[in-house]
Amino acid sequence: MTTTAPTTVNGRVIALAHNAARALLEGVLTRHGATFHQSVTLRVVVVAGGSIGRDELVADVTGSLKTDGSVVLGVIAELAAAKLLEADPSQESRLQLTDAGRELYERTSAETAEITARLYDGIPVEDLAVAGRVLTLITDRANAELAGV
Repeated sequence: MTTTAPTTVNGRVIALAHNAARALLEGVLTRHGATFHQSVTLRVVVVAGGSIGRDELVADVTGSLKTDGSVVLGVIAELAAAKLLEADPSQESRLQLTDAGRELYERTSAETAEITARLYDGIPVEDLAVAGRVLTLITDRANAELAGV
């Protein structure tokens, strides 16, 4: 399906781009037996260096996905049951990636990086920088609205 180039960015344009890209990501994740929420959760642990406090993980994923903490705790339980995350033996309040969790994250990230490269191919760096600034500003404003600021 080809879309007509919009003359301006609005919520629908952002949503269409998000949903199309997410569908591609979820296709990769499904092939590897993972969900979007699990992928986001694993990414937070990876970015934290492979180990993170449970409360910090829940707060980060809750903030990113705009979901309830109980949903994130359920995702953490799924990842632990699948042996992708485990309690950090040095600190029980922390969670760490298992080798299988790191391997899943690296494999799905590599596959999605190839897709992302195709999606962004040919878009001028300047345009990407402007889009990044605009979307960051919209995200910040939406988060402020959600926080009641």
